[in-house]
Amino acid sequence: MLGHAQEADKVGIDCPLGWPDTFLHFLNRHHGRRLLLPDGLSSAEWRRSLAYRRTDEYVRSALGIIPLSVATDRIGLAAMRAARLQALLAEHGHTIDRTGLGLIVEVYPAAGLKYWELPHRRYKGDDGRSSLNALVDQLQQATPWLQLRDVEQACRHSDHVLDAAISAMLASASALNLAATPSADQLATAHREGWIAIPHCTLSQLTP
Repeated sequence: MLGHAQEADKVGIDCPLGWPDTFLHFLNRHHGRRLLLPDGLSSAEWRRSLAYRRTDEYVRSALGIIPLSVATDRIGLAAMRAARLQALLAEHGHTIDRTGLGLIVEVYPAAGLKYWELPHRRYKGDDGRSSLNALVDQLQQATPWLQLRDVEQACRHSDHVLDAAISAMLASASALNLAATPSADQLATAHREGWIAIPHCTLSQLTP
């Protein structure tokens, strides 16, 4: 992974690049036995405030889908691996910026598919094999320029491979400045928590 990443112009990582500020603050206070009760929040609201990053809430408001919580879901294990990759790439002299500048950018295939009006659910696992094949067909119809070649069969047999291909497309959108970036008031938080690059372009605008 490290070697391939260093050869790329832009790398789309389908994984959170950081944890919620609120969650880290909670852990620090809990560890020091200084936990305060939530002020003005219900129990459910308080837990949600710890579970999701600002970029997760942005995706929710923009597209109506909810990314997995890096604080409470198993994707946190993948985020640990991504944290190590960030450190290794930085050691090799690459600029690592969790807002999407530099070599890597956080992507979310479901968000890209939803924005491009393609099916973004029910294509995972063995039960979703027929939906996976249908999605590959629709993606190829929408992108005549996309040359999957020998990767096509792998995409039809593994949703992970297809997600990797979509992640590469989203990385291209980010590299071409065709993806949403944090606003001025979101920027400082995004530097710490990470930022999901939602495209704001058509698929034809990604034509090589």
